Amino acid sequence: MSWYIAMSLASFAICLTACLYHAIRIISLGKPNDFSEPSGNVGPGVAYSFTGAMSPKKKESAFLHLPTYTAGVIFHLGTFLSILLFFCILLDLQFSGGLSAILSTLLVLSGFCGLGILTKRVVKKELHSLSNPDDYISNILVTGFQLATSVYMIYPSFVYFILVSALMLYLPTGKLKHTVYFFAARYHLGFFYGRRNVWPPKN
Repeated sequence: MSWYIAMSLASFAICLTACLYHAIRIISLGKPNDFSEPSGNVGPGVAYSFTGAMSPKKKESAFLHLPTYTAGVIFHLGTFLSILLFFCILLDLQFSGGLSAILSTLLVLSGFCGLGILTKRVVKKELHSLSNPDDYISNILVTGFQLATSVYMIYPSFVYFILVSALMLYLPTGKLKHTVYFFAARYHLGFFYGRRNVWPPKN
């Protein structure tokens, strides 16, 4: 096994262990403490939190900025595809030239969406003033991961594994650990509004 593949595997193992630590820590904290008198059901509220409440029509930050929201969705889909391809590469699965070109093109598109989101954060005063170094590092690493995967599908290089390792090691320390905390946050929202009979909304 090449040193750079071994390094990416070790980095993935560290990342997975750290993410499991965060998940176990969240679970060990238990349900939110809410001493108010319940007027609704938590279950439907939590279900809605992960479904209908995710619609851009229900999120002001989304429906007022649909191009950015769409770019964000494509960017996240590109991340999922890149992770899937990382495992395919480790397993040495072979793709036809045409399929490799299609996958590479899709990742270029998602990577440029990431660059667009990064550019907006830099040039818009409102976003720039709220940003910190972690916001930029996270975007650059994920965008770089997608573009590096795109290039690897056509021209394999050990540089790809170095970028993967950097991303895996950074993921559990910065804002990218919302990979884990996203689920806890949505659950807490559903718990809060479901208990108060606000979610799901009554038509």
